[in-house]
Amino acid sequence: MNKIESLKDFYQRKFNWMPGNLGNEIGHFNVFQLDPYVGQGAQPVPYKRRDFYKIMLVLGQGRVHYADRVFEVKKQALTFSNPWIPYKWENTDQIDSGVFCIFNAYFFHQYGDLNQYSVFQPTGEHLFELSDDQVRTVTSIYDRMFVEMDSDYIHKYDVVRNLVFDIIHFAMKMQPSATFERQSNNAAQRISMLFTELLERQFPIEENHPQLQIRSAADFARQLNIHVNHLNRAVRETIGQTTTQVIAARILHEAKVLLRHSTWNISEVAYALGFSEVTHFNNFFKKHTEMSPTQFRQSY
Repeated sequence: MNKIESLKDFYQRKFNWMPGNLGNEIGHFNVFQLDPYVGQGAQPVPYKRRDFYKIMLVLGQGRVHYADRVFEVKKQALTFSNPWIPYKWENTDQIDSGVFCIFNAYFFHQYGDLNQYSVFQPTGEHLFELSDDQVRTVTSIYDRMFVEMDSDYIHKYDVVRNLVFDIIHFAMKMQPSATFERQSNNAAQRISMLFTELLERQFPIEENHPQLQIRSAADFARQLNIHVNHLNRAVRETIGQTTTQVIAARILHEAKVLLRHSTWNISEVAYALGFSEVTHFNNFFKKHTEMSPTQFRQSY
């Protein structure tokens, strides 16, 4: 896979210039019209990770690849991208218009944890089809972003942060309420959150990424300095699956990404994911997908 794209790479690729405030301690935020980069002006969007967040309103048809998932935009949609999930767009010549904002994690430093919101989590929803009325609502929020960014108001970035949260909550409210059933802030929830963060910290696997080291429930329990039974109870209570099931699902997800988008052979993929023998990886993959890694790769 291609190396991660930084904000600097993004500005060089899109505009061949660099904003003067890119290195500011307050973090970075910007908002753009999508129109120059779609339709007749469309350029290929490479499959890779970016080291920044992106929220985009797309008007028109298109296709986006998020890791091992593919989504078709039929008319108009709101999309969320984060630094952990590689993605690319196809058929951007069929997109008519749109708008997007980009920002890095430091822009929200001390203003909340973006990763607690499902739209930025690996297993969350990242694309939302919108009605015409919903498009008008989201467009009005972006319009306010442009106004604030052009203003001299000393606290304009605080206003912009609130507008970003407005879009995030707008999208999350579109999902079934059961998805966001609020749990009490108890020890089990905290343990589960720490476990998930530790698991996600090992991904995605890239060429310069070390071999996956923490793979079992016991490994995670040692890292978190708790008994494995305590970890298992917390994960089952908050996620509804065993610790082993959650780990296996995440490894399987990454395996599919590597098989589809990397040039590594099966042995290299197996090694990167922490399997001591390629046969163990083959058995693991076939158990969960009913096809071998080679068959899965050839199907794409």
